[in-house]
Amino acid sequence: MATSKLSGIIELDIHGMNKYQAKVYLDSRLKQAAADVYIIRVVHGYRGGTELREMVRKEYKHNPKVKRVQKCMNPGVTELILRELF
Repeated sequence: MATSKLSGIIELDIHGMNKYQAKVYLDSRLKQAAADVYIIRVVHGYRGGTELREMVRKEYKHNPKVKRVQKCMNPGVTELILRELF
């Protein structure tokens, strides 16, 4: 459960969590996100299965704070776009 923040991007690592733990953690971090945060990058992995990836992509697609869910070139990462830069 590592966290790093790079100029408006928060990176959250949910490896090793079950779906419930990951959802509670992501909900908490989403709620606490400062106004300057525009992307939450979720590192969920994929080699151990796709359960976390699918949960992130389905659950947060309809979250009112998330403008859109973006798949990345790395299949182990999904970005939650909170606001557009342009």
